Amino acid sequence: MDLRERLFLLLREKGFKKGKFLLTSGKESDFYIDCRPVTLHPEGAYLVGKLFFERLKSSLDQVRAVGGMTLGADPMATAVSLVSYLEGKPIYAFLIRKEAKKHGRGLWTEGIQNLPEGTGVAIMEDVVTTGGSTIKAIERAREEGLRVVRVLAIVDRDEGGRENLKGYGYEIESLFTRHDFMKD
Repeated sequence: MDLRERLFLLLREKGFKKGKFLLTSGKESDFYIDCRPVTLHPEGAYLVGKLFFERLKSSLDQVRAVGGMTLGADPMATAVSLVSYLEGKPIYAFLIRKEAKKHGRGLWTEGIQNLPEGTGVAIMEDVVTTGGSTIKAIERAREEGLRVVRVLAIVDRDEGGRENLKGYGYEIESLFTRHDFMKD
């Protein structure tokens, strides 16, 4: 079994649920994909880190860091960063808060100290529905002086996110889509 297949099995087992759910986008859905039980699982974190690192290897001259909106992107960015270090091609991780920290230096973005202005980055998302939180992460990264080069997701729900991001000038690269989960 290859790494992508194994990750899909973990997502089906630990993160996929049928029922009635309210999504972050405000939409209602008859299924829910929660990637956190997988990205916070030892094997799942490794698989996510390895699969995204493999995708990024062709653009390491442009992408020097990965990150996105907290909480979904946090374990993903850390996993990619760790795998990249182990493979001898380090990529930094950064985390974007939903609001500025209310104490200390009032940072919006953790890890920004490691990234000079103009650093090329990949924005990561666990699940994309409309692309709203991904666009917020892109905007915040740009405001921090970062250059968004790629947008990566574990799952694209195929509910307008791809089109919204394309209208914003970005192609989303996802490991899976809703159709992968609806085959059964």
